[in-house]
Amino acid sequence: MEYVLEAKKLEKNYGNKKILKNLSMHIKKGEIYGLIGKNGARKNNFN
Repeated sequence: MEYVLEAKKLEKNYGNKKILKNLSMHIKKGEIYGLIGKNGARKNNFN
């Protein structure tokens, strides 16, 4: 299987608040994914 994105066990904290815990995803070539959430939820800030 060819993946264009593979992520395993991602975690993200903002200060003491954990917002992602153990996130894994595999996106196959040709698939379309999107992040859904309310405006201002910082979906585009994964620094």
